[in-house]
Amino acid sequence: MNISIGIIGGAGYTAGELLRILLHHPQVEIAFVHSSSQAGKAVTAVHQDLIGETDLRFTAEVSTEVDLLFLCSGHGHTQPFLDSVVLPDSVKIIDLSNEFRMESPENAFIYGLPEWQRDRIRTATRVANPGCFATAIQLALLPLAAHGGITHDIVVNATTGATGAGQQPGATTHFSWRNNNLSVYKAFTHQHLPEIYQSTQRLQNHGKRVHFVPLRGDFPRGIFATSITTCAWSEEEAYDRYEAFYADHPFTHVTRQDPHLKQVINTNKALIHLQKHEDQLLVISMIDNLVKGASGQAVQNANLMFGLEETAGLGLKSLGF
Repeated sequence: MNISIGIIGGAGYTAGELLRILLHHPQVEIAFVHSSSQAGKAVTAVHQDLIGETDLRFTAEVSTEVDLLFLCSGHGHTQPFLDSVVLPDSVKIIDLSNEFRMESPENAFIYGLPEWQRDRIRTATRVANPGCFATAIQLALLPLAAHGGITHDIVVNATTGATGAGQQPGATTHFSWRNNNLSVYKAFTHQHLPEIYQSTQRLQNHGKRVHFVPLRGDFPRGIFATSITTCAWSEEEAYDRYEAFYADHPFTHVTRQDPHLKQVINTNKALIHLQKHEDQLLVISMIDNLVKGASGQAVQNANLMFGLEETAGLGLKSLGF
C-alpha cells in the first residue's frame, strides 16, 4: 500500500522535517510540495540538508488527487485554504496549525495525540496535530489525570528551542540574541494551555489550574518540561501507573534514569521521568519540538489513519540541525 501525499506550505521548518521523514517512509509517495513563495524552485534550495535525497520542486498548484494532505502553512491559514479548494471526501487531512485543536460539534477535526485517543485517530478523516508544548506537557499529565491524581494546581516550566518560533526570523530568534540567553514569554497565557485542559479535564474533571511558564532556550530544537504538583501517591505508585499507561505506546517511554534533552533530539520519542519529594510529585518530560512535537507526530497520526504500523517511517533519526 502506497499513500499518495501532498504538503501545503512546504518551505517552513515543520514541512522540512516532514519531508526528511517521508522520504524514508516505505509506504508513502510524495505527489507534490506546495509553496506559493518558492514555486518553481528545487525543494533542496530551501531544505538544503535534503541534497542528494530528492529531486522534488515546489509548486504553486494544488492537486486533489492524493490520499492525504499535510497542512503546514501556519496558524490562520487552514480555513482559508479549505475555503479555496474543493477536496474529494476521500482526501484525508492532517493540520499542523492550531486552528482546529479544540474539539467541538462544529469542528470535524479529531485532536491527534495518539497517547490520548489513538482509536479515534484510526477512524478519522481530519486530524488536528497537537502543539509542541501541549504534547510535552500532556504526556506528563495524562496518567495523573487518568487515575484521578490531579488534586492540586500544577506548576509547569518548559524550555523550547528556537525552531519552535518557526522559520520566519524575529527579534527573539536572531542568533546574537538567542545564543547564551534565556527568557520567559507568554507566562500563564500560552496558547497551548486550552489543549492541555481539554485532555486532562476529559480524563478527570479536576477543576485545577495549570500555571505554565514557557521559556526560550538557546538551542535549536527540543522541549524540556518540569511539572510539579502535590500528590498522595508514593514514587513507586506513580511509576507503576505511568508505566502501565504508556505500556502499549511505542514512542513514549517512562525511564527511572534521570534523562537529558539530547536523548530525544531528532527522534519521535518522548521521555518521562518521575521523582517524589515529600508530598510533591515532579514529572520531567521531553520531546523534540519538530518531531514528536510536530512532523513526527503527524506521520504517526497518518500511519494510524491508514491502518499502517504506528512506527512506520519513524525508526530513523532525521538529518535536521
